[in-house]
Amino acid sequence: MISTTIINEFKTLAKPPKTIYYKGNLSLLNKPKISIVGSRKMSVYTKNATFMLSKKLSNAGFCIVSGGAIGVDIESAKASMPYHIGIFANGLNEIYPKSNEQIIKQIYENALALSENEPNHIPQKYDFLTRNRLVVALSDILIIAQADIKSGSLNSAKHALELNKDIFVLAQRIGESDGTNELIANYKAKIIYDIDIFVDEMKERFKTQNTYTPHYDEFLEFCKNGANLDEALERYGELVYDYELDGKVVIDGVLIRSV
Repeated sequence: MISTTIINEFKTLAKPPKTIYYKGNLSLLNKPKISIVGSRKMSVYTKNATFMLSKKLSNAGFCIVSGGAIGVDIESAKASMPYHIGIFANGLNEIYPKSNEQIIKQIYENALALSENEPNHIPQKYDFLTRNRLVVALSDILIIAQADIKSGSLNSAKHALELNKDIFVLAQRIGESDGTNELIANYKAKIIYDIDIFVDEMKERFKTQNTYTPHYDEFLEFCKNGANLDEALERYGELVYDYELDGKVVIDGVLIRSV
């Protein structure tokens, strides 16, 4: 069911939304919130780092906010469920993009989905840029995992600077994320050089408590009926071997399954 609500954080915007439609768990709005956004064409390194960062922040008591796009956005959603808020450019009767349908349905049902557009709205190009201002405004800080110079993520950085919100970026190699490297060069963003240290700093700053939920693990769900090892490595990277060492999964030839 789609309902409407008022969100105080949006009142700080120069052009606040007239109406916010939502599906899901409104109590997530009460948690400290961190936006994680970035490139649709992320590197394997960025994918793995985004997953690990989102997982550890959500376990540490944060709600992760993103835009439901392919790439960094949806990777952050997979890792942080059910502590995730998706802000969509489309209306909430729609699923966009279709390639993310499975996880977007999980956001609708188990987390929180927001949109300023009417339920049957089909997103236009400008909707994605206006959506970015809501993703930034709702959160306490902004993390950009990877971005080119001309990208929607740098549009998000512009909103964060206007709202005096701290920006953090993943450490990236020269030539692989020129947008975030430019933010660092211009002293507009700080580097996350160690995920565990960063999470501890955020826990101290926002006084959060761990919210680890052992009953829900997206990776173990993926493996529970047996899965292809190559596909698991592509989606979850080093997490596969971390879980094997912890005895949570068993690798048998080309297959992997949860214990």
